[in-house]
This record gives sequence, structure tokens and C-alpha cells, in this order.
Amino acid sequence: MKLQDALIAITGGARGLGLAMGQRLGEQGARLALIDTDAQQLDHAVATLGEAGITARAFVANVAEEASVVRTFADIRASMGALDGLVNNAGIVRDGLLVKAKDGKVAKTMDLEQWQRVIDVNLTGVFLCGREAAAAMIEDGCKGVIVNISSISRAGNMGQSNYAAAKAGVAALTVTWGSELARHGIRVGAVAPGFIETEMTASMRDDMLEKLTSGVPLQRLGVPAEIAETVSFIFTNDYFTGRVIECDGGLRL
Repeated sequence: MKLQDALIAITGGARGLGLAMGQRLGEQGARLALIDTDAQQLDHAVATLGEAGITARAFVANVAEEASVVRTFADIRASMGALDGLVNNAGIVRDGLLVKAKDGKVAKTMDLEQWQRVIDVNLTGVFLCGREAAAAMIEDGCKGVIVNISSISRAGNMGQSNYAAAKAGVAALTVTWGSELARHGIRVGAVAPGFIETEMTASMRDDMLEKLTSGVPLQRLGVPAEIAETVSFIFTNDYFTGRVIECDGGLRL
């Protein structure tokens, strides 16, 4: 895909990885539909990108709610035209052990809300947005691209039953959709980031951050721009589909 004038929707696009992806794709000429729950952050992101000469519009939506997703993608088509691409980036964490116990006594378990909220946003949200984007591309005759953001945690990670399950599901959806949508000229890929410099890691204690970094063969965290570059590769390589790219500094959980 040539990104010049292509319309790309990015969920979780108001900050962090989503904003970095918007910056990179916008630098290559893409027009952006940024989707997020935070209207104020969205407006700031649109203004920041605008200062760099990148065309972006804000769309407030909850990716875990079907009606919100359907309405948002209809609004994008009505106001910006045919959709060429989607980055399914929106996600949350609600970490915790399945069962926390000591000396044979259970102190706490992961409750259903803690499980369900992560599944709703990180997996069902990907399904809903991917479905609406693919349907729009087919109806508009666009040979588009869908990029899903998985995680190194998809292989399993202590304290992340919910997150790991969701991200494993995202990887499976990528392979499935790559096969199903190829007949319509739609490619689907995924990126599985390792530990990346974000607001969450910036708030960690120095000793915890050092321990986290020491396990990475490259001895550092990744930066959002490196994930954005990987996303750009998937969009622009027309022979890439149905696969997950690991971008994790060589780390294996």
C-alpha cells in the first residue's frame, strides 16, 4: 500500500504507541482517524499532529461497545471517505495472579470483572473494529490493511492471565483474518511488542525498571517509534499477511 493520502484509523490513538504510529504513518502521507475514549487527549493529539502538517480527526468511542464501534466507523466513512487501513492498538491492563495464597490460605483471586474488562477491550474490541473496517473496505472496493497489536505476553506471562489470553487471541485472529480476507484484497498483520517505554514504565521504580531491562538481550526497552516503524512495514509491504512480527529486543518470556 502506498500511504500517501491513505485513510488510516488508529484505536487508542490519543497517546503513547497509538500517537507514535499516527506520527509515522502521517509522515508518510496518510490521513488519520484517531479513535479513543478521552476527548481531551484526542484533541491534543490532533493538534500535535497538525503542527507537523499531518491531517488527523478525532473520534470518541469505546471499542468494547458494539454500537459505539459501528457508529464510529460509519462516521469516519461519512466525514473522511473510504477507509484504507486500521491499526487495532487500544488496550488496557488489569494485572493480578489467578490465585494469591500463602501457607495454604487463599488471600485473593482474579475476579471476573478484572478478567472480563481486559478481554472486552483487548480482544472483543479488536474483533469489533476489525469487522467494521473489513466490511467497509469490501463495500468501498478498497484493498486495505489491518494491523493488530498483540504482545510478547501472548506466550503467557505471570500475573497476566487476562492480558496474555487476549493477546494470544489477537495473534490467532490475525492469522485467521489473513486467510479469510485475502480474497478481497485485504491484508492483515500483527506486531507483538516487548517492553516499551510508555507512561507505565516511566512510573516504575528504578530498581524494578533495571530488573526489567536486564532480561532484554539488547539491554534496553524499546521506544514507541520502533513499534511504529514495524507497523509501517506491514502497511507498505504488499506481500505480508497473516503473520505476527515480534519486536522485543530478543526477549523471550
